[in-house]
Amino acid sequence: MDLRKVLASTLRQNILKELSKSREIHVMKLVNAVSSTYNELNRNLEILEKEGIVTDYYRVKVKHGKIRVIALNRDNPKTKILIAALKTLDSEK
Repeated sequence: MDLRKVLASTLRQNILKELSKSREIHVMKLVNAVSSTYNELNRNLEILEKEGIVTDYYRVKVKHGKIRVIALNRDNPKTKILIAALKTLDSEK
């Protein structure tokens, strides 16, 4: 996918901004942080995962089952380019 299409969505931009602030985040905390719904967030995360920009894994909690954690793939060159572009766009505002 063209990186311009990745940045075309405000929600994807917000996801990347939130993930750039932390190493990883619980999926429901990310939903709240970007003011979205789980389904909408999940759809956009799938796009970012296909590009290798984000990864997810499940952390097992004894009492509460599994917790889905989302992390930014900082080793991917695309990720570095997107984060730099977002910082540039924010500094121009």
